[in-house]
Amino acid sequence: MSDKPADFPALKKDLKHRMDATIEVLKKEFAGLRTGRAHTSLLDPVMIEAYGSAMPLNQVANVSVPEPRMLTVQVWDRGMTKAVEKAIRDAGLGLNPAAEGQTIRVPIPPLNEERRVELTKVAGKYAEHARVAIRNVRRDGMDHLKRMEKDGQISQDEHKKHNTEIQSVTDDAVKSVDDALHHKEQEIMQV
Repeated sequence: MSDKPADFPALKKDLKHRMDATIEVLKKEFAGLRTGRAHTSLLDPVMIEAYGSAMPLNQVANVSVPEPRMLTVQVWDRGMTKAVEKAIRDAGLGLNPAAEGQTIRVPIPPLNEERRVELTKVAGKYAEHARVAIRNVRRDGMDHLKRMEKDGQISQDEHKKHNTEIQSVTDDAVKSVDDALHHKEQEIMQV
């Protein structure tokens, strides 16, 4: 840990913040998994070759959800329409966009059972990465407590008490990951 909090409340707050950030990253990764329903974050990974560099789609167009199984992409620059359409098609999302002027319609095809099972496995991998990251944050906190005890900043009893508190924060964060995974798996498997 680069900025070492001198007291336990600051350490605990820092660890909780880092665990919460991990959960937010997980939720963004989950949002990118296609569930058969349209969601604007589905196109977040799409990068467009525009003006000499790669840009995220949201910097060249607006994405909206007019229907449960349809996305529309309103391209700001008419000359970019073909590039945006090609980028969506080539993004590996299994989508087939159709341009109509500066608007691109992106129908979301229903998922077959095999693809649903595959997506739940991907979601499980994302969740496991998040759990590992949370455990790494916990380990940092435990190591910091050991240094504090060794330096005489806290007693052995305080060390044990704070260890328990850090474990409690970790358990809460892991439960949040498990809850998010359970919710995403249900969303993916709904027919």
